[in-house]
Amino acid sequence: MSTPRNTSLQAFNLAVWTFLKNPSHLIPNLTIPTFVQLPEQLGPHLYPQSQLQSESQQGEVKQQQQHPTIRALVLDKDNTLCPPKTIEFPKPYLEKLHSLRTSPTSPFHKDRAPNSILIVSNRAGSDPNKPIYEAEALDLEAKLAELRIPVFRLPAEAPGKKPFCGAEVLAWFRERGVVERADEIAVVGDRLGTDVLMAVGMGAWSVWCKDGVTEGVGKDAGKQGMDYRGFLAKMEIAVEKYLRERKRLKAPLPKGWEGR
Repeated sequence: MSTPRNTSLQAFNLAVWTFLKNPSHLIPNLTIPTFVQLPEQLGPHLYPQSQLQSESQQGEVKQQQQHPTIRALVLDKDNTLCPPKTIEFPKPYLEKLHSLRTSPTSPFHKDRAPNSILIVSNRAGSDPNKPIYEAEALDLEAKLAELRIPVFRLPAEAPGKKPFCGAEVLAWFRERGVVERADEIAVVGDRLGTDVLMAVGMGAWSVWCKDGVTEGVGKDAGKQGMDYRGFLAKMEIAVEKYLRERKRLKAPLPKGWEGR
């Protein structure tokens, strides 16, 4: 069984190359503080009506006068749903997942759209040669059994982990009849260099959880204002602010949807 070719260095190199050559690809379509603030109905937030009207007035949009239709969510685990390197969910984060899977108005309801949410991690389920990552995926699925949320298993032949496995994730949803196109997917995570870049590469929408997980678990349960971000994650915050405020760049529209 072959080892995925992706390494943290390859992902870092891609992020640097993107910053130099295509910096707008590091701008998310939607920024929220944490996963808890994720809107149930994402379309109007990813591409607001005000933006449609503005572009239409400028003559840049002719027929595209609709919000995106999001039928599937790709969720990061570490520092998006759980503190890094754990499978412990702070209460509000688990409650948010429960709402997405049980709310009568949710497009990701577990009965009406059972395969509409997929956890894609660079740990759990990400390396067929590391039993500890498979064990983590199984434990995670057991915790979420009531909500029926699976963990993506990276195929051995895949080019690598996030941000390089977008095609394989898209294939997972297509094989189950969830989506026809990548622009019906939103990728939700705390990292620009993995989650946002994967969304751009696969033609999906990106949702950046800027603050990551901010509530503790275990002995820190209930503590607010936690900061689990590492050096690269904190550096990304400065990069995104520079590109958005100083360079005035905007997130690219997903390939395929921009011409609809």
